[in-house]
Amino acid sequence: MNSLALDTNIVLRCLIDDEPRQTAAARALVREAETLFISLPALCEAAWVLVRGYKLPRTEIADALEFFLDADKIDTDRAAVDAGLAILRAGGDFADGVIAYDGLRGNADAFATFDKKAAKLLTQHGLKVHLAVV
Repeated sequence: MNSLALDTNIVLRCLIDDEPRQTAAARALVREAETLFISLPALCEAAWVLVRGYKLPRTEIADALEFFLDADKIDTDRAAVDAGLAILRAGGDFADGVIAYDGLRGNADAFATFDKKAAKLLTQHGLKVHLAVV
């Protein structure tokens, strides 16, 4: 196999060793491939599962994702990932950082949300935010 696009469950099995047979299979795929593509949705899902399902500390998740993504064979939107990691490390959701960055890169004027915590963290990181009020 020359190149693979990894699904969320393959990323998770590479990071979490709670299903030994699946972990071994996922890690073998990663080792054998020449290049690996990991999409932003797959990374957002993986971060969400690690926070909500495994209840791991956000800084630990950010460190693990960063270590995994630093491999030379990984292809991903690194600028968007770095934005997500910054918000994750600050105590927020990885996806909020990715979505805000991607929207602003796509010429949006601001990131709109109902989430007060996300709005505060994104503003602290220099992003323009519109907090929708109900």
